[in-house]
Amino acid sequence: MKFQATITGWGQMATDFLNPDCNFIIIFNEDAPPELAEISVLHTKSEVTEEPKKGDLMTVCNKNYIITDVGWEAIMTLRELGHCTVSFNGAEKAPRPGMIELAGLPFTAEDLHLNGKLEIKEL
Repeated sequence: MKFQATITGWGQMATDFLNPDCNFIIIFNEDAPPELAEISVLHTKSEVTEEPKKGDLMTVCNKNYIITDVGWEAIMTLRELGHCTVSFNGAEKAPRPGMIELAGLPFTAEDLHLNGKLEIKEL
């Protein structure tokens, strides 16, 4: 397992980005500042034991996705703050350096739940 955390909550605006124009969530450790927690899915602190890469499997609340790209900054911020943008657009190239792009079934606000897992592992 490269990364494993448990969802502990989310801000009022965290699911606003799960729309056809954006289709992403922002994740942060549960000690995120209030202004960032408001727009984020919060999770337990967890160590990144190995860098996530294209072709890895990421599970978000029991839904499996294949990582199609990892922005260069996402690795650093995931390690330091438990933070990155998790995009469900399946792009071959992350449009922003702090994104992890995923391909798979759509993710909706209804899929998000407390104690859900965020996991990254090699296939």
